[in-house]
Amino acid sequence: MAGSGRRFGLAAGMALTLGSALVWGLAHLATRRRAAGLTLLAAEALLGLLALLVTAGDRGWLLVLAVQSGWLTGLTTALLALGLGWAGLIVRSWYLVRPADLSRFGRAFGTVVVTALALLVVAPMAYGARLAYVSRGVIASVFDQSPPDGAADDPWEGTKRVNILLLGADAAPGRPGVRTDSMTVATIHVRTGRTVLFGLPRNLMRVPMPAGPARDRFPYGFTGDGPQTPGILNEVFQYAEDHPEIVPHTPAGLRGPSLLKRTVSGILGLPVHYYAMVDMKGFAELIDAMGGVRITVKEPIVYGRDSEGYIPAGTRRLSGEAALWFGRSRTDSDDYARMARQKCLLNAVARQADPATLIRGFDRLARAARRAVATDIPQRLLPALIELAGRVRESNITSLQFVPPLIDTAYPDYDLIKRTVRQTLATERRAGAAGAHPGSGGPSPSPTGGVSLDAVCE
Repeated sequence: MAGSGRRFGLAAGMALTLGSALVWGLAHLATRRRAAGLTLLAAEALLGLLALLVTAGDRGWLLVLAVQSGWLTGLTTALLALGLGWAGLIVRSWYLVRPADLSRFGRAFGTVVVTALALLVVAPMAYGARLAYVSRGVIASVFDQSPPDGAADDPWEGTKRVNILLLGADAAPGRPGVRTDSMTVATIHVRTGRTVLFGLPRNLMRVPMPAGPARDRFPYGFTGDGPQTPGILNEVFQYAEDHPEIVPHTPAGLRGPSLLKRTVSGILGLPVHYYAMVDMKGFAELIDAMGGVRITVKEPIVYGRDSEGYIPAGTRRLSGEAALWFGRSRTDSDDYARMARQKCLLNAVARQADPATLIRGFDRLARAARRAVATDIPQRLLPALIELAGRVRESNITSLQFVPPLIDTAYPDYDLIKRTVRQTLATERRAGAAGAHPGSGGPSPSPTGGVSLDAVCE
């Protein structure tokens, strides 16, 4: 029985049902169910106040919650429950106020309208729940699930700078395995977010190997896997995967990152805490999911494997494929010009990857990330890393490339590289303490060769 609601006509019943979808409890109050109506009104007011508090002011903490699996699971459940409960309220409201003597047309019309209204409120809740569920899946599949180690008060464990090895991996036809053609260490001050990028060319030769089986095999520096390989830095990753004996007690898939992290650490004289590797084809998919990336092209870039065209000079939005060629093309240029473009591309992506952009292309981003990204950054560090990323976006980023004339890649002075790293970080510390932005006045290098990415890439 619909009770006292049967006195309403079709138009009034429809209006009260629609009103109840917007103001919970309206149909209950109209049918003298005061306790239920007031309870529903209070519940909606409480949820509205909560939403206002959540969205008001700085919402950076929402991103912190959005990378925690427990919160994402709870959000998925809460959104589904809210959507189903809201839809149930609409159906119940119609049941209370529908006329008793509806014609067949009236019943059909009411059913269609109420169903559409219920779906209208369920759809955004279901979409939000799906985003939370997919996010949880991405976090679980991409990031290391090592348990907390008791350093909850300071996730960086007293470290002033966190150093992350950023790798761009490429697998070309006829060239088995993975070659890390792009290698950059981002050293980030955990308090200020000030960042220095140290770029290592792929063709560094006679790279000193870390102590242990790798150095025992290559006591005078890495020389590769026989006469068919040049023995350069970008081969270290795959060499470790192919020769498990030089990285003992390490499973396949982790041998390459492990050896390359320790090798790069020895080159720079810095501890490398974590790595993040992006497959270059997957990187193009990530950019497409963002809707492209806006970047300044200083000179025309040859486009395509068969030189089918050019990316014209000027500031423009590039698709993922065009951005990939912007970063990888060596036609009419060299490795070092390509390295500089790659840094500018990374800088542009980091600056433009705002939350609204990420949400718009979320599904594609999630699929691309699962296929293209590998890292040993643990899940427990994601909240702290998100907060740190916010500080990086607002701070100065300096880049230093270890390329000619500073470094001869065929006969590298590794002691000079380490000294230059120390001098650059000392300069950065002084600039940070003074609140300055070295290099921000133009692309001129500092005494140690570092330049501001924002200045040199515009």
